[in-house]
Amino acid sequence: MLVVVLAVGVFSSPAAAAASCPQLEGIVRTEVRAALQREIALAAGLLRIFFHDCFPQGCDASVLLKTSGKTEQTMGPNTTLQPRALQLIEDIRAKVHAACGATVSCTDITALATREAVVASGGPTYAVSLGQLDSLAPASATDVNALPSPFTASVAQLLRAFRGRGLADAADLVALSGAHTIGRAICGFFQDRTANPGNDAFVRKLKADCDTDPNRVQQLDVVTPDAFDNGYYRALNASQGVFTSDMALLRDPTTAPIVRQFALSKDAFFAQFAKSMAKLGSVPRKPAGNVGEIRRSCFRTNAGGESLLLQSAAAEGQAAASA
Repeated sequence: MLVVVLAVGVFSSPAAAAASCPQLEGIVRTEVRAALQREIALAAGLLRIFFHDCFPQGCDASVLLKTSGKTEQTMGPNTTLQPRALQLIEDIRAKVHAACGATVSCTDITALATREAVVASGGPTYAVSLGQLDSLAPASATDVNALPSPFTASVAQLLRAFRGRGLADAADLVALSGAHTIGRAICGFFQDRTANPGNDAFVRKLKADCDTDPNRVQQLDVVTPDAFDNGYYRALNASQGVFTSDMALLRDPTTAPIVRQFALSKDAFFAQFAKSMAKLGSVPRKPAGNVGEIRRSCFRTNAGGESLLLQSAAAEGQAAASA
């Protein structure tokens, strides 16, 4: 079988992206904003997909794969990823490829769509690293299961997980948790709190709501649930965090001062969130390097008689074929 190894001109900067597909950011912006007009909850869905894609083994769109066998979407942390947000990414890919050809990866589209969702919800813009190729296989169960759990009460444990991905500052953990400002969760994600509400009026209200409707969706920011702002921290500072992991940030001496700072200053939160999202977008990939393909569907790898391996690290513009 003929194997073709191409060193393609996958763009490595926003300027290169603009040259390769001038319509890219405009298409993403139009599609995301139209989708959010129909359903604001898609913003939280996109943010969660981005985090769940990048944290396990670097940003590579592996979480989007729906091929037969074990995929990341069947693994515990990902079984509640929002189907409509997943489909939105694929719909945007189809429009981008129709306009520019298969020059933009699902990984890059996911990153741009997430940033647009943040900005459209009132949040800050931030740098996005373009030119990432799409993985050829899902991440391992070990890496996926390393995603932080909402049931985690130990900030030390959360910090170890983040540092293992190059997110070394405690401020990264606190700022990225701030994505919960537009987040939502079903009752099962905080059942450890509602099981023993004690005299906590807020938790007793959560329990009463979940007892009435176990399938209800709880807003994680009870101050300004649809706006990307610092309302999550203001609620947290008032001991109205929904997840155990949220409340842990307030109770730990390492992270509590950062929570209080962000509760007082939206600008401080936005500045750190922008830095931390850029770092999340640069988590080292597995396998090492930017190796993969530009998928023609975000939900499956490319198929055909010829296997096409794209290696952006090689010199651009050269191609070699061997039989």
